[in-house]
Amino acid sequence: MCHLFRWMSYLSFSRAINFIRFIGSYISAFFGINRSTKLSPFFISVEPADFCNLQCPECPVGVKNSLLKERGNFFDLELYRNLIEEMKGTLLHVQFYFQGEPFLNKQLPEMIRYAHDRKLFTSVSTNGQFLTDETAQKIVRSGLDKLIVSVDGTTQEVYEMYRKGGNLQKVFDGINHVIAWKKLFKSLFPMIEMQFLVLKSNEHQMQEMKQIAKNLNVDKLSFKSAQFYDFENGNSQIPANSRYVRYRLNKSGKYELKFSQPNRCSRLLGGAVINAKGEVLPCCYDKQSQYSFGNIRSASFYACWHSDKANSFREQLLLDRHQFDICRNCTGR
Repeated sequence: MCHLFRWMSYLSFSRAINFIRFIGSYISAFFGINRSTKLSPFFISVEPADFCNLQCPECPVGVKNSLLKERGNFFDLELYRNLIEEMKGTLLHVQFYFQGEPFLNKQLPEMIRYAHDRKLFTSVSTNGQFLTDETAQKIVRSGLDKLIVSVDGTTQEVYEMYRKGGNLQKVFDGINHVIAWKKLFKSLFPMIEMQFLVLKSNEHQMQEMKQIAKNLNVDKLSFKSAQFYDFENGNSQIPANSRYVRYRLNKSGKYELKFSQPNRCSRLLGGAVINAKGEVLPCCYDKQSQYSFGNIRSASFYACWHSDKANSFREQLLLDRHQFDICRNCTGR
């Protein structure tokens, strides 16, 4: 409820109208009609840094995918400010994450504050390794609305089976630092969500994680199903709990998504990703920037968003979503 009220406090007439247009465009997509040409995204994902300190096995950055070249980029602060100024009239939410670890960018608190001062909802997703006492103070003072912290185990042994190179105690200490500064500043924000990626190696600790979240007094604990890139032949980390499995065995003995994939996508209509290099991407599944709509270093965001390439991509998706490899492992609708 607190989350909803915060959203409502940022709403303006132009933002409300744009969101209504999004709903209309999405309804049209049910009938195969493309009405996205005049649409503006109501949320964006900005990538503060495109590299990470951990080596998570199902993350293209973590496994150092050879196709993801020239890593080590930070989102330029001036470029970011220009982006926000261009979009602030209709934008509602700025997410500060894509592939890299956001807190590797030391200017992240300043980026959050800039969006907050323009009454935009802000959220960050992190592995929690850099939530020092000093950083915790900065992000509470920045006006951050939501902090998502990945905690995929209750013991170091289990946690590091996926979060390779990570220290679980650092994560818990970081959460406590943020909570302490929230109390000191008498602030309800950022709301803290602990996110537990359910895997074969940690699913036996789910109940224990519920108690830890309660003891830490975080705002929310969520259990998330894992995306596997080579899922057709199975994966040793697919959990036994079917509730948190995205895949099922088909008649040919291969795994497939257990959810239907209609030829429409709310993410494609309502949001966009801008990576650390400035490329405008259709969504967070375009890990290798295969379908870039353009770069805001050489054109405005809306020139990229409404480019011929962008409009063609949306039109083609309405015809056959499965023609795009980034869509074949996506549960979005």
